[in-house]
Amino acid sequence: QVQLVESGGGLVQAGGSLRLACAASGRTFSSLGMGWFRQLLGKEREFVATITWSGTTYYVGSVKGRFTISRDNAKNTVYLQMSSLKPEDTAVYYCAAHSRSGIFASRGSYDYWGQGTQVTVSS
Repeated sequence: QVQLVESGGGLVQAGGSLRLACAASGRTFSSLGMGWFRQLLGKEREFVATITWSGTTYYVGSVKGRFTISRDNAKNTVYLQMSSLKPEDTAVYYCAAHSRSGIFASRGSYDYWGQGTQVTVSS
């Protein structure tokens, strides 16, 4: 079992930056693939970014060049650095984890989820 706890959400003006963090416990973090998803009220949860255990990253097109996913295995933490934020980035952001090899962008590939953290970008 893996427990995930997100932090770092908040209110920011358009063009600003935020860094989300997700602390993991319960399993060897370095063996996990990690991802970030987001969900607007009434909409489906969508993929944002993922990082493999070896550090390979993949992003959805709408955030490429603005968001950076990274991990610190010594701290059992994955980060999402968000820059040049837009009002359409407003959502609840969820951290997720899986124990497979490879890059996965579908919700069903992830076995563990955090509780989410709200990000609001004002125009």
